[in-house]
Amino acid sequence: MSGADRTEQADHADQVVVVGAGLAGAQCALVLRRDGWQGRIVLVGAEPHVPYDRPPLSKDVLLGKADNTTLDLDFGQLDVELLTGRRATGLTPGTPGSPGVLHTDAGDLPFGSLVIATGAEPRALPGAERAHLLHTLDDALALRALLRPGLRLVLVGAGWIGAEVATAARAAGCEVTVVEAGPAPVPGALPTEIGRVMAGWYAEAGVELRCGVGVAAVEPGAVLLADGTHLPADEVVVGVGARPSTGWLAGSGVELDAAGAVLVDERLRTGLPGVFAAGDCVSYPSARSGARLAVQHWDHALQSAAAAAASVLGTDAPPYDPVQYFWSEQFGRTAQYAGRHGEGDELLWRGAPDGPDWSVLWLRDGVLRALLAVDRPRDLAQGRRLVERGAVLDRALAADPAVPLKSAVAG
Repeated sequence: MSGADRTEQADHADQVVVVGAGLAGAQCALVLRRDGWQGRIVLVGAEPHVPYDRPPLSKDVLLGKADNTTLDLDFGQLDVELLTGRRATGLTPGTPGSPGVLHTDAGDLPFGSLVIATGAEPRALPGAERAHLLHTLDDALALRALLRPGLRLVLVGAGWIGAEVATAARAAGCEVTVVEAGPAPVPGALPTEIGRVMAGWYAEAGVELRCGVGVAAVEPGAVLLADGTHLPADEVVVGVGARPSTGWLAGSGVELDAAGAVLVDERLRTGLPGVFAAGDCVSYPSARSGARLAVQHWDHALQSAAAAAASVLGTDAPPYDPVQYFWSEQFGRTAQYAGRHGEGDELLWRGAPDGPDWSVLWLRDGVLRALLAVDRPRDLAQGRRLVERGAVLDRALAADPAVPLKSAVAG
């Protein structure tokens, strides 16, 4: 091997490529540089935009309060090379003495370490080419331009995104119908009894909610339901979940689960040397939950990015296993969830569900496992810390909304 070849390989060994320029990828690049990585960092994104925040797309952008949600990061100052509009197409792992290669539609990028942060992409309805999806800034701006008084909008899916889009559409004066195949809003994420309380929020906002029926087809000017009903629709938006954006990894040797998530260990390492993953595209082992988790929320993207960067740096960090957290702003309310509940957990109401604010706690043998707080930020802040501690609560005190949660810990 020539001296030039050895120098080139050494240069590549010192190069980190982060593929995926969403929150997880951008945060990973930031933490790498902040915490001491001296070599080259390349951040690769498929979209033409500089990295931006996604949660405000269904909130501030649709409501017309913002036109972009660009992250407040100066990549030039960080000495991070940002390559936008460049899509990953494949991966060739490195071997001893040779760098790995990220293949893109604009050429190959050698790497010493690679962080996969390509996130998730929305699921589409088969044959629903006329329907809109909400995932990118361009999607949000295009949808916002359509919202107007009297527009007949049908939303497929009463999950978190569906509720937020319905909120913005009603604010714009649209006539909104939401179709949900499950028995109540947010099926799978929350018990039906809580979803039915949330169904009342739709009614208060003037949104027609149809649960327990699926969509058979999206037709010109209408949505055909599985029960034969035709719903008039000027526009249709589909919000039925997302799947990991990992199809480009086929044949790479990176192991995926049945849903397409990248399988990583407790330090976000894949089975390939020097290849890590973070954000919405990963499945990681959680000792706290006793299961592998695939999480698609903002807080997970932020925290897992920092954990992946620590692994690249070789930092002696604890295993990645945070308390999950997410929030949603819908119909004038803020719903916040922390922890992870499971089948068989005891559900404890904290306040009246028909009141202006309330919380729900999930207990397992008295231990607080999770909580949902609706317009009760103090409950969320205190409860999140109690979930982290594995605190045992006094049920009578915990059920009293006048008692601070931190004061409901069993003596």
